[in-house]
Amino acid sequence: MRPEEMRTLLRRKPFVPIRLHFTDGATYDIKHPEMSMLTRSTIEIGVEEKEGSGIADDVVYCSLVHIVRVENLNGAS
Repeated sequence: MRPEEMRTLLRRKPFVPIRLHFTDGATYDIKHPEMSMLTRSTIEIGVEEKEGSGIADDVVYCSLVHIVRVENLNGAS
């Protein structure tokens, strides 16, 4: 996925939570855009231990080239 495409998804108003699917089968949810940081080649995703806390307990660093699918969460289209 190109960084510009991911930026568009993260800047949607209103924001729509997304699930990222990767080539290794891993998935990560981005429920709030402030829990992610986009670079030219990666997306860094804050992972909450307690859902809804708004505080990242860990960070995963994911390569954009390994994203195979993005789906909207919460039934959003």
